[in-house]
Amino acid sequence: MPRRVRQLVVALTDGVLCIAAVWIAFSLRLGEFYRIETSFLLVSVAALALWYPIAVWRGIYRSIIRFSGARAMVRLGMAVVAYTIPMSALFLANSFTGIPRTVSLIQPIVFLALIAVSRLAIRFALIDVVNGYHSDSVRRAVAIYGAGNAGQQLALSLRHEAHVRVVAFIDDDLRLAGQQLDGITVHPSTTLSSLLSNGEIDEVLLALPSTTRSRRKTIIEALQKHRVAVRSLPSVGNLIDGKVSFSDLRDVSIDDLLGRDSVRPNELLMGKTIAGKRVMVTGAGGSIGSELCRQILQARPAQVLLLERSEYALYDVRAELEALADEAEVSTLIVPILGDVCDRHAVRRIFKHWRPDTVFHAAAYKHVPLVESNPIAGLRNNIFGTLNACVAAEEARVKHFVLISTDKAVRPTNIMGASKRICELVLQARAELHGEERDQTIFSMVRFGNVLGSSGSVVPRFQRQIREGGPITLTHREITRYFMTIPEAAQLVIQAGAMAKGGEVFVLDMGEPVRIADLARSMVRLSGLSVRDTNNPEGDIEIIETGLRPGEKLYEELLIDDNPEQTKHPRIFRAREGLWSWSNLERELKVLDSVTRELGDALEAVNIVSRLVPEYAPDRPRPAVPIAS
Repeated sequence: MPRRVRQLVVALTDGVLCIAAVWIAFSLRLGEFYRIETSFLLVSVAALALWYPIAVWRGIYRSIIRFSGARAMVRLGMAVVAYTIPMSALFLANSFTGIPRTVSLIQPIVFLALIAVSRLAIRFALIDVVNGYHSDSVRRAVAIYGAGNAGQQLALSLRHEAHVRVVAFIDDDLRLAGQQLDGITVHPSTTLSSLLSNGEIDEVLLALPSTTRSRRKTIIEALQKHRVAVRSLPSVGNLIDGKVSFSDLRDVSIDDLLGRDSVRPNELLMGKTIAGKRVMVTGAGGSIGSELCRQILQARPAQVLLLERSEYALYDVRAELEALADEAEVSTLIVPILGDVCDRHAVRRIFKHWRPDTVFHAAAYKHVPLVESNPIAGLRNNIFGTLNACVAAEEARVKHFVLISTDKAVRPTNIMGASKRICELVLQARAELHGEERDQTIFSMVRFGNVLGSSGSVVPRFQRQIREGGPITLTHREITRYFMTIPEAAQLVIQAGAMAKGGEVFVLDMGEPVRIADLARSMVRLSGLSVRDTNNPEGDIEIIETGLRPGEKLYEELLIDDNPEQTKHPRIFRAREGLWSWSNLERELKVLDSVTRELGDALEAVNIVSRLVPEYAPDRPRPAVPIAS
């Protein structure tokens, strides 16, 4: 039925219950079944005339009954209290023949009981009877890990899902073992294996929004041993007003599998080069650039200058930042600048006009295979885009210039990594050239590995391949990568830049490297499926090794030389790296500029790169084969 019709049906039902409550009130007051008389009609008309305006005023008929909970019952009670006041005033202050005064007090109490029971009855009929009857698929048996507030709210939300039924709670608190929540037994986590081993539970939902990442990782590793799908509620910071619903659930991410607890950012470092200043981010529409903008906005700069050459990406990040600024009531001026760092004259003009205090240079080509196939475009964008920005920053008296670098710059096997190492050499040489000169730009660079959720990330590709039934494709069974969340990386970049004195190469603590083949297997198991291989030919998803792509490394590194220096932040280190003098580097860059811009000679360009980065050693691809356990 249309919603208006349903509201009318509920209102008419309440009218019938209101009249029934009048009859019950007379019967209770007189001690016998009441025979309807004129006095009954008078009270009924008065009750209906008072109830409906109050019910509309209190929004009683705006509530959706099948989702009614404690708050809806409280609202109903408050409406009846408001209705009782004029009802009692009418019949207690005046004497009517055949109408006992106490009927005006008894009737609201009975009426509240009747409408509350009716709401609960309708809710039960819609949720537990009709939904179950009309479910066109087998209902999945789920267990909720976490019997706290989030778990209880999730269980209530799942009552509205026709294809799901909650069969158990699991909790680490042994005091809750054996107790029941809404008729569902709470099991201790120590019995997890026996509870899941019988195959009666299809999915485990993690309702642990405030637990640490390390504890979450331990739980997920225990669940991987069983053939159950696993989904999770987001962190407590993402849950608004304590409301938890089925739609909040998401697949377990690699962030959960890493199990590394984040370090609270140092607010002094976060604000040192940002608060009240003009801050520019190049490549502002990219994965790292956009997150830098979000973190920068929280530190309340005077202006955020978004330099981006993609029109759509610039539009998107500007709209998001303006919405965030309005929500946080931040008065920061957000300036979108459509421009390309490869255009030397445009970059100098932009820097001269806006005169930023701090620049975070994130503009770069980063996808290894694409840059490997287009070496001239990659070298020009990454190297000369960085050089243009550096020179423009010096001319505009920028205070801090921070380059976003990569672990692929360490002993690179591809053009992208080698180009980023040359970008580091440019900043190191410019910093050494000016030395301790006053009012000179402080150059620094921050080197880190892969970030989760960035464009082209392996995780979304694995998730898509699992949904499609496989196979999962990865380049090599032994390949490993460092991973970090985008927000944590952006925070550490900002803090590292604030510690710079000039020419430092900062390295972020990325934790332990992750074997990509193990990651793929974990994602398959956490989807409730199994890996198909020689040991399990009947499995669901096969993992195929396609061979290393051109320029791809098996193992990424963060340091060229050993023994990094500790800084005052536990996850930021200072690397000791060799450098070129500016005079020698400038001579090579001029040749590289001519070779790439005028001649388009990729082979000679690669030769120059090899001279600048002696560690650069291109790798060879391998043939594709299936992966065994």
